[in-house]
Amino acid sequence: MFKNSKAFFSLLLVSILWGCNYPISAYLLQDFSPVFLSTVRICCTSLFLLIIAMIRKGIRRPSSSEWKLLLGAGIFGTLINQTFYFTGLNHTTPAKASLIIALAPIATIFLERIIFKVKFTLKKVSGAGISLVGVFSIIGVASGSFGISWGDLNIVVAMLCLSISLLFIRALSKSMNTYIITIYSTVLGSVLMIPAAGVEGIVSGTVMSHSMFMWFLLISAGILAQGIAGFWWNKGVSEVGAGAASMFMNVQPFIAILASHFILGDPILVSQILGGILVLLGVFIANMPSGKPELVLEPKREAA
Repeated sequence: MFKNSKAFFSLLLVSILWGCNYPISAYLLQDFSPVFLSTVRICCTSLFLLIIAMIRKGIRRPSSSEWKLLLGAGIFGTLINQTFYFTGLNHTTPAKASLIIALAPIATIFLERIIFKVKFTLKKVSGAGISLVGVFSIIGVASGSFGISWGDLNIVVAMLCLSISLLFIRALSKSMNTYIITIYSTVLGSVLMIPAAGVEGIVSGTVMSHSMFMWFLLISAGILAQGIAGFWWNKGVSEVGAGAASMFMNVQPFIAILASHFILGDPILVSQILGGILVLLGVFIANMPSGKPELVLEPKREAA
């Protein structure tokens, strides 16, 4: 049993929802322009969260230092992340996008080491390595190539910003409730997204669907995948840490390929399933409890 089994289950469920989000987003991009799509989704999420805040009440005003951290989470986790994610997804495949986003655990582990001096452990490093082998196995079969396109580069920026936002959330969780963090950071991000959508309209024009089903799907995705799942994710980060939580991002490529089969008609191969098993195994190893002291991997230091 995991030490924080409830938190880990929530993170796994969020990873499944976000894995399905790749092909759903690609499907929506057939009828919407990228930044406009992202803006409408995040605004729907913000409206949902504000309604929840009014029902639950008790939301407090952040301090000046918390406002700065919330602004950082909104800028990196919503404005930049969402803009580059949807722009990139419009020029690459859901499979390749899921691979690049799955690299966030590695970026987060190194960021934690640099900023918070979090020590490397053998389980965390080996788990990350096994998961990444599974990720590359899945995407290598799905895409047939590891060439980097313009869309891939956009997804790389989105991935790095997501990793940075996790660190802001970790700092905020020391003094703020996770649902308050979610509300403030999302609403701030949606406010910042509106000018970005305006710029897109001026530069390349805004495209929007006339289908009621597409609008229903868009709004539902915003509430479920970004609203409710955001609560669960931020709570999980605060309980298990940014590095451990980000390991669950490696589950998303496996889910993305399965969902893409049903939503976009992409094929599923045996080698992809085997890669998915490696992904889950890596997540398990990285978060497996141990009764013995864990081996810490420290950089070698020069003698004084």
